[in-house]
Amino acid sequence: MRALQAAVIVMGVMIVAGVATIMVTIASRMSGGGAGGAMVQTVLADEPAGTRIAGASLAADRVAVQLQGGGPDRVVVIETRNGRVIAKIALAR
Repeated sequence: MRALQAAVIVMGVMIVAGVATIMVTIASRMSGGGAGGAMVQTVLADEPAGTRIAGASLAADRVAVQLQGGGPDRVVVIETRNGRVIAKIALAR
């Protein structure tokens, strides 16, 4: 009888530990975990006055930003890890 009681206690502790692990994992992934949580990156793009953001798209570790005004429409691709502009694509009309 003591062995059964010990087994039930051990299994109960294992269930509680497993549920706690699952909850911590879910919370970590929802907050962007992995590399220390969400990062705020400031990017200074040399764009002329009158430029506005028309749209943006996130893909893996890059952000594509569509810009309008201040010249021809263009897309600027920014690397999210370091905020470096890696490509500028002008869209002809």
